[in-house]
Amino acid sequence: MNPARPRRPARGDHKPQQSVPYDPDGIRLQKIMADSGIASRRGAEAMIQAGRVKVDGIRVRELGVRVDPARHRIEVDGLPIETDPGKITLALNKPAGVVSTMDDPQDRPTLASLVEARPERLFHVGRLDQASEGLILLTNDGALANALTHPAHEVPKTYLATVEGRVAKGVGKRLREGIELEDGLARVDSFRLVDSVPGLTQVELVLHSGRNRVVRRLLAAVGYPVVGLVRTKVGPIALGDLRPGRWRILTGPELASLKQTAGL
Repeated sequence: MNPARPRRPARGDHKPQQSVPYDPDGIRLQKIMADSGIASRRGAEAMIQAGRVKVDGIRVRELGVRVDPARHRIEVDGLPIETDPGKITLALNKPAGVVSTMDDPQDRPTLASLVEARPERLFHVGRLDQASEGLILLTNDGALANALTHPAHEVPKTYLATVEGRVAKGVGKRLREGIELEDGLARVDSFRLVDSVPGLTQVELVLHSGRNRVVRRLLAAVGYPVVGLVRTKVGPIALGDLRPGRWRILTGPELASLKQTAGL
């Protein structure tokens, strides 16, 4: 009698070459990627076969790889992906009049009131003054929050400011070279005119400093008081068409790019 043939592994579920990390009790790599928001399951499979995915620094091209997301580092196009389903980061468009805190003893509108539908305990990354509006990030990922706010990583922020008057030539050069404020020298990375109407000019500034009201103080110091201020980007994350008071969860690729910017 012929001995029983060993069971053939299911298609796409074979053990890959030994050099690639593999955990027989783990989760398929394409499922982890799909759950992280990087791509659909089919899209993740295409990324793996194209050689765009690494596990613990080793390029993976086989669809049968199973790994433990808690133990293995997964990268797509060189960027690490978030594999902890309990961690979440939101992009919020803060309206003017809302204070950048989760609790306020003066009972003013807070960020918490805008994300009360979320079950997680979130905290904000950086601040916008009460009169300003625009992009602010909220997360329950402490490592990400610390990295984004650490001066060593210098995450750039982009602002759209409306100022009084017509901006003279040479103002951008002065701001790039630096202005001495009461708490030290501050400068912008870039400055450009966006639009103007009689009596008002709209300008875009990019800077790394997270000092209190630094954009307003810089522009006032060169003679252009701010009458409206919107933060449009934090690192690679853009406000886009998100309406005031609304929020959205960052996608997998966005989160990976943000972590790279923060040095994680």
